[in-house]
Amino acid sequence: MNRTEKEQVISELHEKMAKAKAAIVAEPKGLNVAVVTDLRKKLRDAKIDYRIVKNTLAARAAKGTPVEPVADRFVGPTALVMSYDDVVTPAKLLADFMKDRENFVIRTAIIEGKVIDAKGVQALAKMPGLKELRGQIAAMIAQPATKLARLVGTPGQQLARVVGARREQLEKQA
Repeated sequence: MNRTEKEQVISELHEKMAKAKAAIVAEPKGLNVAVVTDLRKKLRDAKIDYRIVKNTLAARAAKGTPVEPVADRFVGPTALVMSYDDVVTPAKLLADFMKDRENFVIRTAIIEGKVIDAKGVQALAKMPGLKELRGQIAAMIAQPATKLARLVGTPGQQLARVVGARREQLEKQA
């Protein structure tokens, strides 16, 4: 890479790091192209960036961004996974990816400005995602309304059953 290409990569990475709510630093060793392509596709579908970064360029790009506290972890082969919306989804996808592979290791992460270690990322992966939380909140809001509708409707249903039974009784007598 020449100097202008490096500067362009640094500025692009800096912009992405500044917007990232979650940035996970991982060590991808011994992964073949098919495996990495599959991982990239899963992450891209979830609107998450996966980049193999050159350590010196990444460290320069991290200056002045929320990712700066983990810039010292850019050593050896480094993959940077950045999410701009949901902080749980990248952790879930990487934890799922790591189940079958010993050669892919999470070093550290920065989640909304807080540095966490690999165990913290694993714990984050076990939490419900944004969509699940929204669903749970909607269910909690709808539950009292459903109970109220049942409660209001029950006396009317019971009255209708009593009137219906009385009608059948009178029809049998007639």
